[in-house]
Amino acid sequence: MKKLSILGSTGSIGVSTLEIVAAHPDRFRIVAMSAGNNLELLFRQIEAFSPQLVAVISEESAKKLRAMLPGKKPEILHGVAGMIAVATAAEAEMVVAAIVGAAGLVPTAAAVQAGKDLALANKETLVTAGHLIMRMVKERGVKLYPVDSEHSAVFQSLQGHRREDVRRIILTASGGPFINYQMEKLAQVSVAEALNHPNWSMGRKITIDSATMVNKGLEVIEARWLFDMPGEMIAVNIHPQSIVHSMVEYLDGCVIAQLGVPDMKAPIAYALAYPERVATGVTPLDLTGLSGLTFANPDYARFPSLKLAYQAMESGESMPAVLNAANEVAVEAFLDGRIKFTDIPVIIEKTMDAHAPLTLASIEDVLSVDRWGRKKSREILGAL
Repeated sequence: MKKLSILGSTGSIGVSTLEIVAAHPDRFRIVAMSAGNNLELLFRQIEAFSPQLVAVISEESAKKLRAMLPGKKPEILHGVAGMIAVATAAEAEMVVAAIVGAAGLVPTAAAVQAGKDLALANKETLVTAGHLIMRMVKERGVKLYPVDSEHSAVFQSLQGHRREDVRRIILTASGGPFINYQMEKLAQVSVAEALNHPNWSMGRKITIDSATMVNKGLEVIEARWLFDMPGEMIAVNIHPQSIVHSMVEYLDGCVIAQLGVPDMKAPIAYALAYPERVATGVTPLDLTGLSGLTFANPDYARFPSLKLAYQAMESGESMPAVLNAANEVAVEAFLDGRIKFTDIPVIIEKTMDAHAPLTLASIEDVLSVDRWGRKKSREILGAL
């Protein structure tokens, strides 16, 4: 039986992970979990899975959670220290890193440093600190399994093949809800429209990232570190049907792809059970019921954030961390109704233009650059 800690148990990835665990109680057990502000859901998860350790964001939330739980309670911690405790729980063999955004970096790095195997759904960890994390993974002998559907697809398509035979990786992208919008309409789209993803059910921040395609840009940077491939060997194809989750093209012209219905339980289960596969309850793919699969190159005029991500990756060093910080600030402002949808890439670009790349020698260096990027992007946001 594999013992798991979950960072971000009440988010969409965390919820799906717990569905897999509930379906296979003979294979997986939860020993620790951290969550955000959804205490009602966290309460139900604690009742269902009986973790030994739980962490929440604030001391106030910790007090509320203790009051909600009758009788014997798990140990309840809070803040960054609490998340680190969950990530390094002694009994945990694998950590599911599912916290959204740069907030997941510190506990995920702590898990790696503690030698825990990692099911990685927090792409920002590798976007902001890829070389540091991958060095720690190697030094600590950690097994890292990607959870993002695109990276899981690449991981599966590489099995049994030599890396030196790879010509390129092709990440697919749905294009989000605005793939066919007229350009002049993009400035007027509402938050509700941007959150209406045609294929996937995700959290609010990731859904907006998908609409701007900055999410795909972050995935390109993540793929660069996960698979040790230079940026010029990582392409993006727009694939609105979200059936082909990504592909690997080899030197002989053959392309190997992983297909499936858009449901995150499949890549999560693959990461948890690797090298085995377990039942997920995911609807099997019926190719005969599909009207067609289409692929196209991305339009950088429509999706400037994707181009900015490639530029950040090329600049290297601290630039991807600045890109990510600016995006998180801009997305929050859009969700709050303070800026237009088309202002998001403007804020990212202006923040990147104001930054001279720095060498990152430690996680603290990454956090320092992240703070700078947030401060500068808020200044730029205020001037819009």
